[in-house]
Amino acid sequence: MVLNAAARLVVGAGKFDRITPVLRDVPQRIQFKVASAAYDCVHSTGPAYFKDVCTPLIDIADRSNLRSAQRGNMFVPRTMIEFGRRSFHVAAPAVWNAIPTHLRSTTISRGQFRAGLKTYLFNLAFYTDSLRELLLKSVLTYLLTYLLT
Repeated sequence: MVLNAAARLVVGAGKFDRITPVLRDVPQRIQFKVASAAYDCVHSTGPAYFKDVCTPLIDIADRSNLRSAQRGNMFVPRTMIEFGRRSFHVAAPAVWNAIPTHLRSTTISRGQFRAGLKTYLFNLAFYTDSLRELLLKSVLTYLLTYLLT
């Protein structure tokens, strides 16, 4: 309930408005699900058929010396059609390469990964410059109101 209230506040919905349709329209939901499955693929905790989907660049002989290989990027297969780009075989490595490197660490647990990924994607979706300014102003107003009185 608290998360729904926070989502209503961020998107400007009313107190009694349904939040589920608003959240369904957020493309970061799909990125979260694909990245979570990619995490399972990379850490070999997912289904067996995911084993060969995520190939690290460091395992490919011609690409092992690239900076992207040192960052832990995955090989993204080329495709000629839009339908191919949406397949998990292509989308999972692309989403994995787009998330911050601290989330791709091999020492991070699944819970830490999911929490950090939620924060990252939430900031991408909702934390705009105008919201940042509004939050800064409200924090400063709070500090000035309560600390100076």
